[in-house]
Amino acid sequence: MTFNRLGALAIAATLAGATGAAAEFKAENPQCIAPSNPGGGWDFICRTTAKYLFDLGLIEDSMQVTNMSGGGGGVAFAHVTKKRNEDNSLIVAASMSTSARIAQGIYAGAKQDDVHFLATFGAEYGAIAVRADSEYTSLKQMMDDILADPKSVGIAGGSSVGSFDHIKPMLVAREAGLEDVTNLKYVSFDGGGEAMTGLLSGAVEALSGDFSEMLGFLESGDIRVISILAPERLANFPDIPTAREEGYDVVGANWRGLYMPAGATDESKAFWSDAIRTLTEDPGFQAELEAAAIEPFNNFGDDMYNFVAGSIADVEKLSREIGIIQ
Repeated sequence: MTFNRLGALAIAATLAGATGAAAEFKAENPQCIAPSNPGGGWDFICRTTAKYLFDLGLIEDSMQVTNMSGGGGGVAFAHVTKKRNEDNSLIVAASMSTSARIAQGIYAGAKQDDVHFLATFGAEYGAIAVRADSEYTSLKQMMDDILADPKSVGIAGGSSVGSFDHIKPMLVAREAGLEDVTNLKYVSFDGGGEAMTGLLSGAVEALSGDFSEMLGFLESGDIRVISILAPERLANFPDIPTAREEGYDVVGANWRGLYMPAGATDESKAFWSDAIRTLTEDPGFQAELEAAAIEPFNNFGDDMYNFVAGSIADVEKLSREIGIIQ
C-alpha cells in the first residue's frame, strides 16, 4: 500500500531538504523511456517507477512512459546520447542486457560514460519456458535434442543476438556438452512481450527470459517453466527445478535499474538518485517487486558506477570465452 498524496508530499519535502543540490531541481514533464515494446522487463521498470514516483510525491507531474524499441535497446541509447544528452527530466530503463550490449559493442562505439547510470533496485533470475502443451517437460529433454541437432529447437528472447537472453541458454548448452554454442538457434524479438507471443504462436519451441516476464503466463496456464537459473528453487515457486538440479551449473541473474543522460546537470542527477533511493524504501514498491519475483538489489552513486563497470568487464570476458566477440 502506498502513502496518500498529502503524506507523500511531506516526505518529498523532507527529502528535498536533506540534499541541497537535489532541492534546487524540479523535474518538468518527466519521462521514462522503456527501450522495448510494452510487456517486457524494461516496460515494467518504467511503468512501476513512474507510478510510485508520482504516488509518493517525489515528482509533482505524472511521468510519461515512452516505448522505444529497436536494436535491443540501441535505438533508445542512441536517442538519449545523440538527441537528449542534456535532458534533466529523462530517465531510461536499464538491465543486465544494457551493460552486455556495451560490453559486446552492439551499441556501436558506446561506452559506460556515454550515459549516467543512476541505480539498480532489483535483480531477478533467468528462466527457460515452453508452451503448456509442449513435449518438453524438463530442461534435460530439451538439451538432449539440442545436442542431437542444435537447430531443432528455436529459443526466443526479448533482445538481440549476443544479449543476456541469448547468453543464458548458450551457457546451459555449453554445460550440456555442445561444443560450438553459437550454433544454438536463437530467435531475437524486440522485448519480452513479443518473445512471449512468438512462443505462444508456435514460432519457436522455447523462451529464454526473466522469470518476472513469464509469471503472468505461468499463472494463467499458458506456459510451463521448465527451469529457473537460480542457485536454489524459489520459495514462492518450489515446483520449478533449477538448472543445477539437472546437471547444468548455470546461474543467470539480471539486474534492473535506470540511467539518464550523461550531460544532465549535477542537480538533476542528485535529484533522481535521491528519488530512486527513497522509492526503493517504500513498502508498496518493494511489494510490487516481490510480486514480480524480483529480489532487492540496490546500488547508487559510486557503488552503481563500479557495479556497472564490473558487469561490463565480466560480460566482455564471458563473451570472448564463448565466441560471441573476438
